Amino acid sequence: MREATLFRSSSVLWAIWGAVHIFFGVYLLYLLQAGSVAEAFHGIAGQAELSTFMLDYPYGAAAVLKQHSYNLVWFGLVTLTGSVWVWRRSLQAAALCAIVGGLADLGYFIYIDLGGLAVFPGPQMTWIAAAAIGLSGYAVFRGKSGDTERQSA
Repeated sequence: MREATLFRSSSVLWAIWGAVHIFFGVYLLYLLQAGSVAEAFHGIAGQAELSTFMLDYPYGAAAVLKQHSYNLVWFGLVTLTGSVWVWRRSLQAAALCAIVGGLADLGYFIYIDLGGLAVFPGPQMTWIAAAAIGLSGYAVFRGKSGDTERQSA
């Protein structure tokens, strides 16, 4: 597979990942502004019973969840914007998307996926981020090994 195809495939995956995170970040902020804190928590940890989230939350708990939702939006904006430059084979953009999206999803994977609380599309986003990182990483590796072969010839 050519490096351009690998970067473009990675780009499409980052665009999907970014758009989904923007959507869910905005949706969670909407729920929180409407006072639906339990529903917002359940939207993140959907395998837990909704009734376990039906509490009288202090203002601080909702504020922390709003901050988390804000993070989802900016993670998504960075990776969605970065996906344009990944398409153009920018190593810096691929690295930025891998750092932002990869580390964001690592926390999700550790605490939500492995905690048995994940529902669609959470686990799928983790696989999408991993695939995007793998594809662009392989493209960089192929490009570097191709440079070495050309130099030694």
